[in-house]
Amino acid sequence: MIREAVSINEDLCNGCGDCVPACLEGALQIIDGKARLISDLLCDGLGACLGHCPMGAISVKNREAEAYDEIKVMEMMIRKGKNTVIAHLKHLKEHNQHEYLHEGVRYLQENRLDMDFSPEEVMKEVHNHGSHAHHTQGCPGSAARNIEPVGGENMSMAVISGRSELRQWPVQLHLINPAAGYFQGAELLLAADCVPFTIGDFHQKWLKGKSLAIACPKLDDGLDSYIEKIRQLIDDAGINTVTVMMMQVPCCGGLLRLAQIAQQQAKRKVPLKMIIAGIEGNILKEEWI
Repeated sequence: MIREAVSINEDLCNGCGDCVPACLEGALQIIDGKARLISDLLCDGLGACLGHCPMGAISVKNREAEAYDEIKVMEMMIRKGKNTVIAHLKHLKEHNQHEYLHEGVRYLQENRLDMDFSPEEVMKEVHNHGSHAHHTQGCPGSAARNIEPVGGENMSMAVISGRSELRQWPVQLHLINPAAGYFQGAELLLAADCVPFTIGDFHQKWLKGKSLAIACPKLDDGLDSYIEKIRQLIDDAGINTVTVMMMQVPCCGGLLRLAQIAQQQAKRKVPLKMIIAGIEGNILKEEWI
């Protein structure tokens, strides 16, 4: 089947092993001095390992892979103990993988006699938000979350520093989950990585009221998976519009092409706007295409 799964560039991998503990499902091992994906069955494709590779050797790509098997993963998790099981289920919960979460809980309930802990105490910790963050071996920075606007006693500082209009986390296109609630029916801003550093009023004028995804079409790997993510946002999340905001440099045009290809592949059709930002911080072009 074609699905998102980890891909490793062995030429870049230095065998440091930082990615191994970050993979809660146990899909990665260091073999012969290189990180290896030992089984597609164990890779959930959510990319918790991405931020732990100092060499940028790991990416999530839309490729031919065996279907992820939650039962196989749970068999390994139980052998590692209660805290690892909790961390794995929280990982699924934070990425809105409710089907896999229910499957994992059902496995715990059916195999409770083989464990030295109960499914009830595990689920109590999983639903107790934040209580086991210190047990999580995956990347806590990729956990999905809504962001509430600054208000109350913090409003004065927000006015001074410039209020953030970011509505969600994460924002990197490899890490986002198109099924997350904050993308449902949203106005999507797809921005090149450099744009927020160039446009002084980025938050107030361009980001406000939108959900955000950022990417670099020149330096990022796995551009095919970007196309699929955008298609899912159009078809499955039902976004209303796509605004592509990119720099004037030629390589940035790839971001618009990714959005256009995704739009062509999608069953739904949504309005697409292009905004080109100048290096000096000005807007050079803005049009619906």
